[in-house]
Amino acid sequence: MGGLLYRDSTAAGTSPGKVMLSFDIEEYDAPLEYGVEWDPIAQGMEVSRIGTVRILDCLKECDVRATFFCTTNFAQNAPDIIERMIREGHEVASHGCDHTHPIPEHVITSKIMLEDQLGQPVYGYREPRMFSVDIQELSRQGYEYNSSLNPVFLPGRYMHLDIPRTWFYEEGVLQIPASVTPWFRIPLFWLTLHNFPLGLYQRLVRRTLRHDGYFNTYFHPWEFYPLDEHPELNMPFFINRHSGESMYERFKAVIVDLKSGGAEFVTYHEFAQTTL
Repeated sequence: MGGLLYRDSTAAGTSPGKVMLSFDIEEYDAPLEYGVEWDPIAQGMEVSRIGTVRILDCLKECDVRATFFCTTNFAQNAPDIIERMIREGHEVASHGCDHTHPIPEHVITSKIMLEDQLGQPVYGYREPRMFSVDIQELSRQGYEYNSSLNPVFLPGRYMHLDIPRTWFYEEGVLQIPASVTPWFRIPLFWLTLHNFPLGLYQRLVRRTLRHDGYFNTYFHPWEFYPLDEHPELNMPFFINRHSGESMYERFKAVIVDLKSGGAEFVTYHEFAQTTL
């Protein structure tokens, strides 16, 4: 299927809807963006390991499954955590090879390397930092879906108001943008949960879920690490705020709220199967 195929943009009816939780599991390299001398593998993997374990603990406590977009750097340095993801029923998808220095060829090599390590297919891809990716190459490599789209305007990062707000097909690959509100495209990913009042965030998520019939969001392991206790990392306030245990509790509260409303938690691959 070539070109673009858009979904029906009408509301999904009275069904509680499907929730896709996802996590960008990478070697922690954010300090490099803020002028800190930092080795993403030698130093950053400890932060990523701790945060990913906390994420898995929270998902297990809440009895929900999610999709983990993993770099091959992380997967090769934390095979025990990758095994736990699979064992507990989560999906592992590709986040490229090297989060700090991504190159176009990683679309190909990351899939090969992850499938070799997992012993099972890798269906999806997300480009590091949600940057653009060659959709034709994803199609050639047999990816089922791409989730590298954030349909918002964020100064200095994204200017994507021209892309569809909800899922669509391009070149036979399902495109699953991160969820934003139907009104004004307020983003509902990690940054909002850190900085919005929890009750407001939950209301916006519920309204978006009712309107679209699904909700898709993403987080990172370093958010579940106590960044506010480490000023040497030079993280700005909007990232440090509600990190560590506070993030664990806020994230858990969102899951509990959605479960109480009857939402169904699915992996991206499972969601993709419903769009065919």
